[in-house]
Amino acid sequence: MCGICGKLMFDNQATVSPSLVTDMLQTISYRGPDDEGIYARGPVGLGHKRLSIIDLAGGHQPMCEESGRFWIVFNGEIYNFQELRNYLSSKGYRFQTRTDTEVIIQLYADMGVGCLEKLRGMFSFALWDKEEQSLLLARDRVGIKPLYYAVTGTALVFASEIKAILADPGIRAEVEPAIIDRFLTFYYVPGDETLFRNISKLPAGSYLLARNGRVDVRQYWDLQFAEPAKYQDPADVAARLVELLDETVNLHMISDVPIGVLLSGGVDSTAVLSFAAEKSEKNLSTFTVGFENCGIPDERPYARMAAELYGTQHHEITVGPDDFVGFLPQYIWHMEEPVCEPPAIALFYISKLAREYVKVLISGEGGDEAFAGYVNYRYNLWLEKLKALAGPLCSPISSSFSALSRLVGSKKLHKYAQRIDVPFDEYYYSLTSDPFHRFNRQSEGLYSSDFVSQISKENSLLPIRGYLADGPRQNVLSRMQYVDIKSWLPDDLLIKADRMTMANSVELRVPFLDHQLLEFAATLPTNLRVSGLTTKYILKKALKGRVPKQILERKKAGFPVPYESWFDGDLKGWLHDLLLQQSTLERGYFRKAGLQELLNGNGVYEDRGKDLFSLAILELWHRAFLDKGGPSVSSETPAVLQAQ
Repeated sequence: MCGICGKLMFDNQATVSPSLVTDMLQTISYRGPDDEGIYARGPVGLGHKRLSIIDLAGGHQPMCEESGRFWIVFNGEIYNFQELRNYLSSKGYRFQTRTDTEVIIQLYADMGVGCLEKLRGMFSFALWDKEEQSLLLARDRVGIKPLYYAVTGTALVFASEIKAILADPGIRAEVEPAIIDRFLTFYYVPGDETLFRNISKLPAGSYLLARNGRVDVRQYWDLQFAEPAKYQDPADVAARLVELLDETVNLHMISDVPIGVLLSGGVDSTAVLSFAAEKSEKNLSTFTVGFENCGIPDERPYARMAAELYGTQHHEITVGPDDFVGFLPQYIWHMEEPVCEPPAIALFYISKLAREYVKVLISGEGGDEAFAGYVNYRYNLWLEKLKALAGPLCSPISSSFSALSRLVGSKKLHKYAQRIDVPFDEYYYSLTSDPFHRFNRQSEGLYSSDFVSQISKENSLLPIRGYLADGPRQNVLSRMQYVDIKSWLPDDLLIKADRMTMANSVELRVPFLDHQLLEFAATLPTNLRVSGLTTKYILKKALKGRVPKQILERKKAGFPVPYESWFDGDLKGWLHDLLLQQSTLERGYFRKAGLQELLNGNGVYEDRGKDLFSLAILELWHRAFLDKGGPSVSSETPAVLQAQ
């Protein structure tokens, strides 16, 4: 795991200064404290910060192959590199190191861009072809590893993190106002754009080829939900699933440094531990987190249960409101884009603890997306079945359910009642934030009239609607999973996972997002993913006997963080001061009366805590990256935030 950056001048006679690449690397030094390297020749400059995991002595980058034609900087892990190395050796390729990095170079020399389809793992890399004068940027299939880029009139600038791009004096930190509305609609920023004007994400499963002043982005992989056979024997499917899980966890255990497991107390992390414990010659270290004064389900007893069952060296940490707000400046600095992901703060603290014992962590991230673990999948499946049965009666049924929801005071019933008379494509894109979004659109609502004139609802919804249009058509469950794997997963969950662990120089691995496992899951019929009340049905069936019954059958908690109660208690004054400061109001996005209404809890909100947290981190983001000329060339949190 590492940090990469670089620049390509479109004029082949121009040069890239080594000092610029050094400045870019300085901003992301925590991503690779073990080694640093620069290649700057003519129109290209490549930089690399290394966190040594495999071949600790022999993996210096930038790396080139024997002829000196191809140069690479690489971030990630290729889990099948030994198999690929054997293939290449049989064809006469020679290796100087034991690294997966060198395998990528030789594989590219052998088959060009087609090499991407052979790689099994998480990765982002830049590969310079000196002979062709071309630069290839590539990102793994589901977006586990980040890669950003900016195209100016004269150059392409790229990096693992945006702040490294902003270290180039030719790139200004400017906000794209339209994307603010997209963020407040979804609580993260789906799509290829970022909140920074003219800085983009390389999409998951895609590559960028820059040559002769042209920049082309193409997709090389997409998850295909095949139309499955109507019946598959659950026992056979479960057995095959166990084989795949055993294989992928085994591959994710490859390392020359100690490995630990993040335990959330849920099915997925416990499953990963069950397989990992069988592969480890020593007792593994496991890590979990809890919260002070929380009033929410405590995950720690379940994590301890799993740790005791598999004989791990277990470690815990407790996070309180002071820890939460105290870390927010660093949270903004490391995340770089506003993302409403409070569990990320807990992940930072647990990664910091883990770094005292291990250099690599394995987690259960991705299990819900792969095997349909979210409760909204179940509810919306039921809803679509009801709509199919009701036909023309959908409208009166919707009215009746809405009246019932008001009578019994059920927000959940009210939410789903509204969707009975609405096509699936018209409600799924805003499942998480519909009420807040509607409030924004009301006259005399949260947004100022000037800001409303700068934004477009269609622009905000464009990425999700595009995924709905491009994705599978055969059933509602596949469509929901596809959208989430294309948006929520890479643009929220995986950003959080990468940034918070790398902030502590820890590599995070996610076996459930192995593409072969995902492709297997995408062939399963609906009833093996969601069966009655049971989500992740076939996964839970496969894990019987491995995962304790109490964990398999417990209600999904979703790793809750009690930030909403903190906002009404210990952090209430801090939040009011931040959002109602004159400097916040002068940005011109929001009406003061609308902010006060939200802060005081007036009106109808689906999730007021998320709304408040989103507004808080949006303001802190402006202070970190836009105020006072933007970020300095440093890996440290800006002083403007430290003073908060």
